Amino acid sequence: MSRKERTFSRYAREAATLLGHRIRLGRLERRWTEQELADRAGISRATLQKIEKAELTVAIGLVFEVAALVGVVLFEADRESLARHTARADEKLALLPAAVRKSGKPVDDAF
Repeated sequence: MSRKERTFSRYAREAATLLGHRIRLGRLERRWTEQELADRAGISRATLQKIEKAELTVAIGLVFEVAALVGVVLFEADRESLARHTARADEKLALLPAAVRKSGKPVDDAF
């Protein structure tokens, strides 16, 4: 059984490209080699190259960790503000009816 290639929206591809560029710029500003950043992040050099080249198959946690290591601000510059926004989102999610929060049906997102 062959695996279907995942397609991504133009927006997702462009956002990943911008993030990959910002990560590479952060690495270069720190004068780190690819291997040095990969070692700091606990990933392979090949994975770092995928992140910098905006390959959307890399786990988002890895991308966020690498971004944090080179100083790329993703949401909020300070932890308190980020924590406040996270708490507010949690409160809003808790107010949603159970039928909206959990769906037993698989989503067909192939467009």
